[in-house]
Amino acid sequence: MRNSSQVVVYGSYGYTGKLIVDLCKANNMEVVLAGRNEHSLKQQSEKTSYPYQVVESSDVAGLKKLLEPAALVIHCGGPFRYTAKTMSEACIATNTHYTDITGEYQVFESLPELDKKAKELNITIMPGTGFDVVPSDCLALHLKNRLPSATHLQLAFTMSKGGLSRGTAKSMTEGLGYGGLIRTDGKLTYCAMGSKVMEIDFGSFKSKTLCIPWGDISTAWRSTGIPNLEVYTGATESMIANAKRSNYFNWLLRMRWVKNFMLKQIDKKPAGPSDEKRESGRSFLWGKVKDANGKECVSRLETLSGYSLTAKTAVLIAQKILAGNFKAGYQTPAMAYGSDLIMEIETTKRTDL
Repeated sequence: MRNSSQVVVYGSYGYTGKLIVDLCKANNMEVVLAGRNEHSLKQQSEKTSYPYQVVESSDVAGLKKLLEPAALVIHCGGPFRYTAKTMSEACIATNTHYTDITGEYQVFESLPELDKKAKELNITIMPGTGFDVVPSDCLALHLKNRLPSATHLQLAFTMSKGGLSRGTAKSMTEGLGYGGLIRTDGKLTYCAMGSKVMEIDFGSFKSKTLCIPWGDISTAWRSTGIPNLEVYTGATESMIANAKRSNYFNWLLRMRWVKNFMLKQIDKKPAGPSDEKRESGRSFLWGKVKDANGKECVSRLETLSGYSLTAKTAVLIAQKILAGNFKAGYQTPAMAYGSDLIMEIETTKRTDL
């Protein structure tokens, strides 16, 4: 690894990228801002005094030049199913640690292909260093440690207050039209949207939840080895009804012109939740494991709101890597730092039932 402490934040001017850059600044970290939009980068550079570079996410040569002096990238420029490949390949070519804030299972399924090469280079490849998937990954491993014989794992999450950033909404839009997924006997298997619904007790409240194809169906499997996995998110009755209806329109939702129309509508919305909502909001997670004998363990986790947590954990993991505290190769957050990583974030509470 080269002797550098430079961090490239790609997509630095997006809603979550800005939070990460501001936290880097507060921690006196050496940062280069990067992305496609020169106007936004220039404005951010003037505000933060950080230098910037304009690079398209598809420009492999440009990304290599960008990363050459850097120790690590925090990749915030999604949808990651389109951008993670070129960025991670540029990291391999320049011997640069790769981290991102994706929750897209496609990325978690594809990047392990770089494991062998990353180990040879002594760099880490770690997607999912934000809300997706740090708290759920840590909760999954915690439950596995409680019940080492576990064969089935269910995870659920929900939020109080907040809402989605434009980037998150766009990533979710790109995933529409393909139905749901769970992991069965170690393999990803199709699950019709709305076919699996549970009421979950998150501690201070109960909520209906809907099974979704979230990143943990990949990461929790690698972190725990548990072969049967389902992930749920808090949902209203109307959301559940819409999910069931969507199965009849998957062919339409997959069409590029439909997605482009929806993406344009997203661009008209606010960048993300207000500061007040983000700072006062909370994230709630629940997990249950069971084994072949019917033994079960349940744990709950409460922590910061999703976007605030993403900034905290992405920067925390970057600091650990810069300090030499990393495992080479493809890693999930819990594989690299254990189930208690999330407990390093202030106000996080974990309860075993």
